[in-house]
Amino acid sequence: MKKLFLLLMSFALVLGVCAQENTEPKKSKKEKRKEEKQKRINEIIRQEEEGIITYRKHFVFGAKLTTDGYGGFFEKARAKTLKKGMLYQLEITERKHPKEEKIQSAIAYNSYPFVFGKMNFFYPVKLGVQQQILLGNKSNKNGVSITGNFGGGITLGLLRPYEVQIQDSLGQLKYITYETDSLAYADAYLHGAIISGPSLGRGWSKLKLRPGVYAKAAVRFDYGQYNEMVNALEIGIAGEFYAKKIPQMVYNKQKQFFFSAFVAIVLGKRK
Repeated sequence: MKKLFLLLMSFALVLGVCAQENTEPKKSKKEKRKEEKQKRINEIIRQEEEGIITYRKHFVFGAKLTTDGYGGFFEKARAKTLKKGMLYQLEITERKHPKEEKIQSAIAYNSYPFVFGKMNFFYPVKLGVQQQILLGNKSNKNGVSITGNFGGGITLGLLRPYEVQIQDSLGQLKYITYETDSLAYADAYLHGAIISGPSLGRGWSKLKLRPGVYAKAAVRFDYGQYNEMVNALEIGIAGEFYAKKIPQMVYNKQKQFFFSAFVAIVLGKRK
């Protein structure tokens, strides 16, 4: 009899618990998302107070100025440990020759200025991988995180012919390059018959490719107040070597190896 009583009490207790669970209101998707968001905010606050930057991956865009040009890049990163990560970068820049000097046409004041002797626009497109190492984490939420980045990859130099518009002896307007008609080019310059430099849309159908490799190293200072955001300044150096010499300016030595320093602004988000 006693065993039967205990069995009935246990059964009643189980039924009571199940009934209580069934009567508890189910949380809506909106409430669940709100709770998850609050947990995330609490975690961010904790990390901010401790000054710790932890992430699984980040996506950033950057704009850079180099000693011989300018450009931009996209970067995706994956963390391996708290102190190490891998950066995957796609970068496009325009490299200018130090002897370039823009001149306005003497007979067409509203035209594009031109650079006498320029043979090609030079656009290096780089695809590479870098190792990122944490040199110093934030000491507090307003501190600066410092990382060192080094690596390299492949580069493809795009050469866009530099076309100038001239007026020939018959008074007709046409576009030429120094490589295709050096005599007419020099004669037009001497007689002030260069009308205009190239517009942004000219020369793309005549691109030439120069494959190569590159290496670079940099130090990045991340001063973002919120650890989810990337707000950084990067300073570094880079070297590029191409399979063939790059014709940029006439009467100047053509180079295969290029060395430059750069400074970049980096903006993005961590996850």
